[in-house]
Order: sequence, then C-alpha cells, then structure tokens
Amino acid sequence: MGRLFGTDGIRGVANVDLRPPLAYALGRAVAHRLAPAGGSIVVGQDTRRSCDMLVAAIVAGATSMGANVHRLGVVPTPALAHVAASGEFRAAVMVSASHNPADDNGLKVLDEHGLKLDDRVEDELERLILGADELPSPTNGGLGREIAAPQLVDAYVAHREGLAERIGCQLHIVLDCANGSAGTVAPAVLSKAGARVETIFNQPDGTNINLDCGATAPQALAREVVARGADIGFALDGDGDRLIAVDRDGGIVDGDRILGILALDRLARGALPGGVLVASILSNGGLVAAVAKAGGTVVRTPVGDKYILEGMLVEGAGLGGEKSGHVIVREHSTSGDGVLTALQVLDVMARTGRSLAELAATIPLFPQEQRSVAVRHRDQWESDPTLRSAMIEAERRLAGRGRVVVRPSGTEPALRVMVEGEDERIVAELADSLAAVAGERLN
Repeated sequence: MGRLFGTDGIRGVANVDLRPPLAYALGRAVAHRLAPAGGSIVVGQDTRRSCDMLVAAIVAGATSMGANVHRLGVVPTPALAHVAASGEFRAAVMVSASHNPADDNGLKVLDEHGLKLDDRVEDELERLILGADELPSPTNGGLGREIAAPQLVDAYVAHREGLAERIGCQLHIVLDCANGSAGTVAPAVLSKAGARVETIFNQPDGTNINLDCGATAPQALAREVVARGADIGFALDGDGDRLIAVDRDGGIVDGDRILGILALDRLARGALPGGVLVASILSNGGLVAAVAKAGGTVVRTPVGDKYILEGMLVEGAGLGGEKSGHVIVREHSTSGDGVLTALQVLDVMARTGRSLAELAATIPLFPQEQRSVAVRHRDQWESDPTLRSAMIEAERRLAGRGRVVVRPSGTEPALRVMVEGEDERIVAELADSLAAVAGERLN
C-alpha cells in the first residue's frame, strides 16, 4: 500500500478508491489528533455527487470521537481555509478533487490556521486511519454534534467584497465557474468591483464539474469572451483555488503570466517583499527572466501550493504560485484563491489603464510542452534505465538552452513530463518522445 496522502490530500475515484469507510476513519483520526477533548472542526465540499456521501462519513467519524462538526455545504476551498483560520476550529476538511474529473474526489485536511498539514502530521493521521477501530470511543453523552453552519462563509465573502469595492472598474467580465463550488460566491464578489459579470458553466448537476470548462479547459471561455465582446474572462476550477484568464481577443493567460503581471506591478511599486516571487519547478523560464529584468528574483519549489506556501514562509515572500493558476497573495490568504487572484488582476488593470493583453505581453514565455501519461508504476520512473537514458538524450539535444522535468503526479496515477526550450518544434518532439517511453516502460 502506498502513502495515502499526495501533494493535495487523499485522492481517488469516489466509491472505488475513496470509499465511505476511509472517510469515516479520516474523521476519527482528525478528531483524535487535531481536535481532541470535544474540539470543533469545519467541513466543506464541492459540487460532486459523491461529496454528500463522503461528508456524511467524515461527520460520523468525527462525532463518534466527541468532536463537533460544522458543515458549510458547497464552498470554495479558500473560503473553507478562511473559516478554519477564524480561531473557532481546530481543523478543517475539504471534500473535493479540485480540477479533476467528476468521478474523482479527495479529502484535504487543514489545521487551525487554515494551512495544509506538513508531511509529519499527515503520516500521523495515516497511522491513525489504519488503526481507526482501535481508538477509544465515548458513549452517548460524549458524542459530538453536527451543526449546519453555511453562514460562516459570510465573513470570507465580506472580506473579498471589501477588496473588490476598492477597485472601481467598469469592465465586462465573462466568468466560467467550472460548474464547481466557487459559483456560490464568485459572481457576487466580482460584481462588487463595478464590473458587469456574465457567468457561464454555473449550473452544477453533480456530474459536470470541470467538464470541458473551467481552468483546465479555458477554450470555451475564450470563445464566449470574443462572442460577447467582453473585456476579460476568468476561468475558475472545481473548488475555486485556481484561475486562468482570457483577454478580449480570446488569448489565454496562464498562471505564469498572471504571476508575472502581479509581480512586475509590485516590483514597480516597491511592494514585493524582498523582491522575491516563489514559483514551482514547472513555471516558465520566461517568467524568471522577466522578473529578473525588473530587478526581482524567482525562487523555485516542488509542485504543489503546499510547497509554494512553505517556500514563501521561508523567503518572507508575499506572492507565489504555479503555472496551473494557483496564486497565493499572502497579505490576504494562505491558499490559492481564484476569486482573490481575479481581483488582483482587475486592480492592476484599473490602476494602469492597460488591457490584459498588454500586461501579459510583458511576460514573454519560452516554448514549453507538458504531457500527462497514465501509468501503473509512477514511482518507479527514476529507476528505469530506458527512461533515464531518454531524458539524458533530451537534455543533450537542448544543449543547455532548456529544461526537462519529469515527476510523478501527486493527485493522479500519472507521470508528468515537461520540456522547455528555444525551438518549439524540438520541444514538442521531445515531450512526445519522453511521454511515449514513459507509457511503454511504466505500464
């Protein structure tokens, strides 16, 4: 059995890999380790049909240990993190597989500060999950209670609306909610910026989350922005912690360019602590060059917003994120927050009077190709001689003017392959070649 926790909690196909007994055991483990002696935890979920089933199991497990469980209902992950950090709770659990397909689901555990757990605490929880039946259980009078508490999200909404009201833009926005949980708050918050907001993909039915929409598939949004004559488009993901933008001509602006826009603006105003931007190993070299040219520095971390935040804390940085659209603005949040990121972009546009396309053009990106390869043995990639030889050959062909990054996914049974270089044709050829080798050798 491999480690339960990946880079973003426990993930798997709902009711196949991720069944109610596991969620029940997690509820007991979280209550015992993080909320003992009748402490309280808070639970949120996205719009997948399987969420109700898994939340019910978590609630049963936690209350069986004496913890009180406050249920927020459907809520973005950053809103749950905001509530978790309010001081009322010892821990939080988000039931969501974020940007993954509807059949997947996940269990993310946050601490009393709204932060993802470090590996040591996750390992402790894993041991408790495996021995959950051995934990002591109170009798009737010592059981915890389930409390419906959707009103707790109001504080998060009020904070974000307060930020929006300072912007005062008059833009026409198309907002893609990915049929996910951010659709419950994002349209109202962005409207407070003075913008006219039209929403698409905001009719979740339990099975259509992230389906050909949202941050992982922004092409539909791009078409709508052009068709409606909008100034800008924003695409969220299933749990609202990612954002991809679209300019008025349908050009897609990824997380790297969004990070660059925010970093360059802050550098120009002397508002980027230490001149440091934290980004993952997958972030484009063009972002690194643009920030360096403006007098800043990019510090790289492993993939995952958990590691981005850790890097930010170490460096004292105020801004960090990933190409995928996770952006952390530390003065306002400890997690990626698509709504907050959208407000930050709108603020730069309003203050500078520049369009999104103009701002994005200041971050010229190098050709970069990524492949996701479904594999059965993702953790064996480093020891496979054929794959290692292929990687060495790819690096030789790049001749020191590019990068090859291969890593196992932390959220899916897959291997990620990224190639970056100067020649777009060679980059694509090498990415395809390495993906093919990985598929052959690790299945």
